[in-house]
Amino acid sequence: MPTSKQNPGGQIAARIVDCLHERAGKARVVEVRIGLGYTAVLLDDNQLGVAYTFHDEAVGGCSVFRGIRPLANRLAADLLVLLESSDPIEAGVGLACANALANRSGTGMQAGDILERISLRPEDHVGMVGHFGPLVTTIQERAATLTVFERIDLPAGLLRPTAEAFDILPHCQVALITATSIINHTIDRLLQAASHCREIVVLGASTPLLPAAFGEKEVTLLSGVLVKDPPAVLQVVSEGGGMRQFSPFVQKVSLPAKIADLYH
Repeated sequence: MPTSKQNPGGQIAARIVDCLHERAGKARVVEVRIGLGYTAVLLDDNQLGVAYTFHDEAVGGCSVFRGIRPLANRLAADLLVLLESSDPIEAGVGLACANALANRSGTGMQAGDILERISLRPEDHVGMVGHFGPLVTTIQERAATLTVFERIDLPAGLLRPTAEAFDILPHCQVALITATSIINHTIDRLLQAASHCREIVVLGASTPLLPAAFGEKEVTLLSGVLVKDPPAVLQVVSEGGGMRQFSPFVQKVSLPAKIADLYH
């Protein structure tokens, strides 16, 4: 398998591909939908994975996906390797495929909201990469400060440009990092910046629940979703919806990122 030195995806993307490569060689893709909000990949065992669609970065005119065709009926391994692509639409397909392979009920998974699974202290400075609106008020009530980083050029209210995260995260005690950073290949730098944080959480519907891919980093928790109703989620994706619309059809779960913690 290729390493991060040979492709632009980075260490995390390469580890996801490595960890799932054998499984992906035995699974076949039934359907792929690239929606304006999310991308979905359905496998032949009826497992569905989703990942964010960077639609504002799509290139190629009316053909926003420029890679291999057709996508349906291929081995999942053919789509999985797209995770390391520099094209964000292709990488989103790759991550959705990874999530279809990885996000299944298993040892150590805990249902419920992420704020039920992390410890926040009154003196904590929290850095949030990606604006997870429903979490903001509770974090502000429980921690000393909250800084939210988004893909903007100038500060806007609570939000700061993502570029500032690399300077501010080293001074935080808790880092919440969107899994969409796997798609645009910024996650390796973000994890490095947050490496001294007490808690580092990778979260969002795009999160692969795959501790082995994050085991060499300081990530403490993975927070993602298990799809319970694939047809319903596929319809939401096709209609341009996102997490708010398909949340009734998924289950939010968290999983310790350290292998040793899975059995405690």
